[in-house]
Amino acid sequence: MKILMFGRGVISALYGWTLEQAGHDVEFYVRPGRAAVYGDTIGLDVLDMRRGLRGRRVVEQWPVRYREDLEAGHGFDLVVLSLPHHQLAEASTFLAPRIGDATVLVFGNVWAEPQDAVAPLPLDQLAWGFPQSGGGFDHDGVLRGAILPTVVFGTFGRPPTARELTARDTFRQAGLRVREEPDLRGWLWLHFAFNAGMHAQGLRRGTMDQLIGSRADLRAALLTSRELLPVLKARGVDLRRHRMRTLMLRAPSHVTSSAMALATRHVPAARASLEAHTDPHAHEPRAICQDALAEARRQGVEVPRLHAAEATFAVAQRP
Repeated sequence: MKILMFGRGVISALYGWTLEQAGHDVEFYVRPGRAAVYGDTIGLDVLDMRRGLRGRRVVEQWPVRYREDLEAGHGFDLVVLSLPHHQLAEASTFLAPRIGDATVLVFGNVWAEPQDAVAPLPLDQLAWGFPQSGGGFDHDGVLRGAILPTVVFGTFGRPPTARELTARDTFRQAGLRVREEPDLRGWLWLHFAFNAGMHAQGLRRGTMDQLIGSRADLRAALLTSRELLPVLKARGVDLRRHRMRTLMLRAPSHVTSSAMALATRHVPAARASLEAHTDPHAHEPRAICQDALAEARRQGVEVPRLHAAEATFAVAQRP
């Protein structure tokens, strides 16, 4: 299969490597001028967890191909769109006249109504999923992180189409297990709320890597996420359909935070994502917190912990 990773972010790079290892033809679309900046390889230092709990460390210079233009006759079968949620509208507008016959996999955070978030794109050419892997580029440009064995796919109250099933099979061919979420809309918003709590506490501490092994910080993050559950309910999410996902937020916070502290301290896969968040100027953590707080205000839901943290994420960003 011919696959285009839209952008060269962490998720695009991790899964681009994984899909290429499975024999797929992978390229990256980047903004004009960026290919020369990036160079023709990506340095990897990742833990591949697909085939065992201990994982396999991969350290290599991965040769990659970039393109800075995209015409409708590009011939790609699948475009993987994994961007920060606030960039989806711009990317969708760009892709709409250039999509050709490709399936577009929306593969990341969404906080708007999902179809509205990518409204310029034809609905019958979309697939929806969410990565479970994570990491970050360090100051030397090396991608450090972990490839977890599962990915999430789902729909919005209907069976998957032939295109969506093909997208799932593509990831299965790469040795990944597909977990199906029948209420993906609710799952995505619940994940966003969880992220908002984690990022809010990370911004209080400076960066989210400071939360590793800290029971007090993780407890504060969980409590911030918990107060967003009524926001999701007000938006029409049936939280009963997500009992396992909400359990960690509803359970006694001292118990859950203790378990998370142990995991982030001692389990490499659990620690990898937090370790990557070391940039105090990163825009996405602030955008997630700002948008979660704005929605709480629209719904008339009091979120005192998130509101108290507002000063930490309302700071103007560098370009």
